[in-house]
Amino acid sequence: MLQTAQKLALHSVHPWIFPDARPDMVKQSVLDMGRFFTRERFGKPQILAGALLLVFLAECGWLIAHESPALTSPEEYSRVQEGLRQWQGGPVAGTPFAAKQAAGNLPFRAPIFDPEHSPVWYLMESLPLAIFRVNFDSAAGLWLTRVPYVIIGALLGASLWYVSRRLYGNAGGYIALALYCFSPAVLRSSSLWVSSPNIAGAWGTFGGVFTAIAVSHTLYAPREVVLWNWRRIFLLGVSLALAMGSQFSLAIILPLLIAFMCYLAPERKAAALSIFSAALGVALLILFASYFFHPALFWHGSTSAIFFDASGRAFMMSGAYRQLGKEIAGAGPVLVLLVPGALATYLAWRRTRYFGNSAPLLFAAVFALLRVGAPHAAESVFTLLTVVFLFVFVSGIAADLLETKARELATALIIGLVGANAVWNLIGLAGIRHGLH
Repeated sequence: MLQTAQKLALHSVHPWIFPDARPDMVKQSVLDMGRFFTRERFGKPQILAGALLLVFLAECGWLIAHESPALTSPEEYSRVQEGLRQWQGGPVAGTPFAAKQAAGNLPFRAPIFDPEHSPVWYLMESLPLAIFRVNFDSAAGLWLTRVPYVIIGALLGASLWYVSRRLYGNAGGYIALALYCFSPAVLRSSSLWVSSPNIAGAWGTFGGVFTAIAVSHTLYAPREVVLWNWRRIFLLGVSLALAMGSQFSLAIILPLLIAFMCYLAPERKAAALSIFSAALGVALLILFASYFFHPALFWHGSTSAIFFDASGRAFMMSGAYRQLGKEIAGAGPVLVLLVPGALATYLAWRRTRYFGNSAPLLFAAVFALLRVGAPHAAESVFTLLTVVFLFVFVSGIAADLLETKARELATALIIGLVGANAVWNLIGLAGIRHGLH
């Protein structure tokens, strides 16, 4: 169920969205929205969400336990070794100097600045090895390199549940989290099972989007804006750094976030831009730190980055759209039914066309188009982001359907579909053989 606080806050900007909202309650509601990312009372919803996340962790552990270090791809081995050498005082990862040093036994990457990733991409996976001084070729090394991404995957799941619950109530939160925890695409990315570590960029992007939305809502409160929001500024900066540090092309969210913040706070655009600029400064400082504060390397790495890699011809290729459809279905077969059903409901039922549903749908569409525009990569963070935002959108439409007169039928259908999806995923995990991809 959409929270009254959000309805009223949005009504103060766009009354046509919620014509039944009471303006005299806006101030208190906005103050409630200001607690968007604060600690809440621990109760039954948190326990149930925690139980689902424990299942998620167990699934990731199962995948890692059935992976062999001998099957590590040359790309991953090179990435880990470059990051490990940087932690040990060697060349900065992702630069020509690091690639040249590895040319003798790791000729995977050309001796140039990595145009897609910053050193964050290399340092994150190798950090546990540097701390515990463990060889990557060992079983312990394999587990240690997966730990950061499993934790990030769980944190993204927690963020997804929290946002969906705030927007749509407990039912929406549970639906979104259940789809997430039993998604093969999410599990593979979180455990690096034949997958690139895209989960870090996805968490940074997701956090950046909803932190920016939360900050925009707090601008209606009668307080000093910038200093009052310093925690959210820092959180937004870390999110942007994690997103862009994982993949430079995720900088595409910067103009989108500016547009959203100005849309949600049209009378406080200057404050919104100040907050965004401060957060971007924090993000750039973190990225600079990943180059170990070498200004020349940071400059050349940034100027060599590819921030937009899409081909206009790809949008005319039907195969690119079919590939996107297959990748979305690969995140859970139930999405083949839920996504078209949610879209049809959104278009046909005016009640569902509010900001809480429209925002995740818009971002899902943007990332889907970006994937279509760059279809040649084996896998893409844009597909993962499309799926994550679709989880939020589907859960919102489902929560709206649960408030209708057909509540019992909707409940039965949703529980049946989400439950069947979970069983299908668990059966697939049980069929994995040790050491085989």
